[in-house]
Amino acid sequence: MFITPLFVIFLILVFVLVWLFVNTIDKRKWLTFLVSLALTPIVYFFVFYPILNIFSSYHHEKYFDAEAWNDKPSLRYEMINQIKNDSILINKSKKEVETLLGKSEWYGWNDSIKANSPEQWNYNLGFKPGAFNNMQECIEVTFKKNKVSSITQYKLEKTFE
Repeated sequence: MFITPLFVIFLILVFVLVWLFVNTIDKRKWLTFLVSLALTPIVYFFVFYPILNIFSSYHHEKYFDAEAWNDKPSLRYEMINQIKNDSILINKSKKEVETLLGKSEWYGWNDSIKANSPEQWNYNLGFKPGAFNNMQECIEVTFKKNKVSSITQYKLEKTFE
């Protein structure tokens, strides 16, 4: 585990909160200090940290790997930033994209032809972790002249039955 400034700040915050709580039970400073010192790691790792993870939108990011993309479709959101930022797919042909990402999961709707267009490939990225998240991450890969021209990330609201 790495000790980061944010970790130290959170640990101090939890210590102060535990100190204030224990101080309401007993006014002896030395006892309050010892109990707070002993309870701080427990409160941090079993109360504060889980609550922080539930309500924060942080998630791990991974480098793009075609095998992992196909094996674990629910974790694709971890790789999408590298795909977009490094322009991995830009100017690739449909065949190259199909080799990397697999077959399109569905075609996007094109208003100009009033139908699903084989020039707009869509892929499901899964759900980012977090409480109350009902938005499914997706990308749309748009082709022009058989080459990728753009990658658009969007969200679909998913209703659970």
